Amino acid sequence: MQVAKKKPLVKKRVKPIVTEKERKSLVRDIMGNIEKWDVNKKISVIEAGISKAEFEKVKKETGLDYEVLSRILGVTKATLHNKKGKEKFNAVVSERLLLLAEIYVFGCEVFGDKERFKHWIANPIRSAGGKAPVELLNTNYGMEEVKNIIGRISWGIIS
Repeated sequence: MQVAKKKPLVKKRVKPIVTEKERKSLVRDIMGNIEKWDVNKKISVIEAGISKAEFEKVKKETGLDYEVLSRILGVTKATLHNKKGKEKFNAVVSERLLLLAEIYVFGCEVFGDKERFKHWIANPIRSAGGKAPVELLNTNYGMEEVKNIIGRISWGIIS
């Protein structure tokens, strides 16, 4: 009895949803209008990867150091330090970086001030089990919970 060989799956090149030029423009605006991006734009940026230079912009805006960011992004500090200018992070790190940027943009919008939000996220709160919200950001569930807490605050529910 002969077994028929299966044909290998052929990857078709799919046209990106946004061009490289548009992607660069979007990434420059990560900390500004990310909440207005549709899911396809976010996916396109994630698949293309976020560069070290773009990472540095997010780092500066959030005020987080390499130690905290390495824990949140699930990579070593060396990985963050060793990337150069235009080198890009993989999709997993890029996605977590976009999620972090979304949280910060949302938080700054709700708190009305970047410094007030940075203070809130760095200090323990009851609704985070006595932890600082930034301590929850190293998992997807934690990120979702921090977004939920900020959402409750935006509706005037004390958290």
